[in-house]
Amino acid sequence: MKGVFFISQQAAKMMKEDSAAEPSSLWPRVNAIRPAAFSWVFTSITKAGIVAMTKSFAKELASLNIRVNALLPGLTDTIFVHDDHNPDMMKMILPMIPLGRAAKPEEMAGAVLYLVPMPPPM
Repeated sequence: MKGVFFISQQAAKMMKEDSAAEPSSLWPRVNAIRPAAFSWVFTSITKAGIVAMTKSFAKELASLNIRVNALLPGLTDTIFVHDDHNPDMMKMILPMIPLGRAAKPEEMAGAVLYLVPMPPPM
């Protein structure tokens, strides 16, 4: 959490000085809202803290026209959670997901592009 705080603090300073930069995003996971089975307690606690930090930064920085958002993607098909690593665990988790599969990283691209608009041309 300290790392996220200090990076966010520095990003806010840079955005305050450069009016072309607008939003900041933090990346907690859905475990912040609904801890899941096989999720370490520490992971859920820190992710919930990051969600609270995101809300606090959003309130603090709104007067500077800096938006702060969080993306909570849930189980995402990365090298860390791929089916091949622990197929038994995936058999238990996937039925709990409405789509029956992990999200693909590229499926979040639209949300990220919406939250982080391109700066105006110079």
